[in-house]
Amino acid sequence: MGRLDGKVFVLSAAGQGIGKAVALMAAKEGAKVIATDVNGELLKQLEGVPGIQTQVLDVLNKQEIEKFANSLDSVDVLFNCAGFVHHGTLLDCAEKDWDFSFNLNVKSVYTMCSYFVPKLIAQGRGGSIINMASVVSSIKGAPNRLVYGATKAAVIGLNKSLAVDFVQHKIRFNTICPGTVDTPSLRDRMAAQGDPEQAYKDFIARQKLGRLGTPDEIAYLVVYLASDESNFVTGQDFIIDGGWSI
Repeated sequence: MGRLDGKVFVLSAAGQGIGKAVALMAAKEGAKVIATDVNGELLKQLEGVPGIQTQVLDVLNKQEIEKFANSLDSVDVLFNCAGFVHHGTLLDCAEKDWDFSFNLNVKSVYTMCSYFVPKLIAQGRGGSIINMASVVSSIKGAPNRLVYGATKAAVIGLNKSLAVDFVQHKIRFNTICPGTVDTPSLRDRMAAQGDPEQAYKDFIARQKLGRLGTPDEIAYLVVYLASDESNFVTGQDFIIDGGWSI
């Protein structure tokens, strides 16, 4: 018996990093996983994995989301994982950077929920929606993360409002708030700084446990929140940051 047996588990940004780890772990735990990503090439890595169905999806495209949601007979879990980390202070953040970050990190959560919450209500059996926030948010500030921190604080506020509004339908909303996790996107950001080795050392230096997190460590938490083990948990923010915020 898997911890997610019989559940239909939908997630975004499943092509790599945390999303990919969650897709693989959820399938291993018995879920029927519908793994989406805007990058179809990345999704090919998941093709043929037992329990996983792939779907190219742009979470910035309302029409695509509506068509995708309507194509599903049922859903039990939604993990909104898609996001973008902008590097810079207020002086480096152009209006287009602000708008793109809020559209991807916050508006996509709103849009996905606007189509999937009615499905969960109609099904009448509740469900779990997990939203990707960050410890860099209303929890903690970090250098060069102006708009990123603002978007993730917004996700936390959005999540709490959703949790209150739909608790009577037994739809649970929780956020995960990671610290620094060793993912391909992090490595890309390190490379963009010009000295990847120094950037890596800088990230390690701020970790109280002396290392970065792994995608699987985040995936274990997501699986818990998706499972019936967490049926009494809603409206909460789960910090998983190796002690960075203490």
